[in-house]
Amino acid sequence: MPAVTKPANQKGDFLVDYEQKVFEDVKALPGEKALVTFHTVAFEGSIGLVNLLQATRILRKGFETSILLYGPGVTLGLQRGFPTLGDEAFPGHLAMNKQIEKFMTEGGKVFACRFALQALYGHGEGALIPGITPISPLDVLDLILIHRRENSFMLHTWTL
Repeated sequence: MPAVTKPANQKGDFLVDYEQKVFEDVKALPGEKALVTFHTVAFEGSIGLVNLLQATRILRKGFETSILLYGPGVTLGLQRGFPTLGDEAFPGHLAMNKQIEKFMTEGGKVFACRFALQALYGHGEGALIPGITPISPLDVLDLILIHRRENSFMLHTWTL
């Protein structure tokens, strides 16, 4: 049997070259916009949190950035906590809520479909994180089409 002679990894070790950047650091040109859509259930995978982080990164690159929560995506925008709203039951429990709040604090806009909120998930507008704008289900497609017309960058997030 071969002997393992490589020492075990230690805290503080570098395992990859994290400083090398292959591509240019793209920044928005004046007036450029972006839309990140979410049709994904909160906590059903990492994509919700990952693309909330991407939306924040896009915003910081200078794009006028909006988030659209529709279908199961509205679950990302709900106030949560335990035992009371805002209480973090365990580290990371409110990661998505905190990321949405940070995004809005930095100037991003968040929209949530009223149909999905009420008809699909039984919540009213008061359940949304403060600052999220509820919209008509008829506005969902129009918001996407407006961004298309304006040649915006769009990132669509889907899981089921």
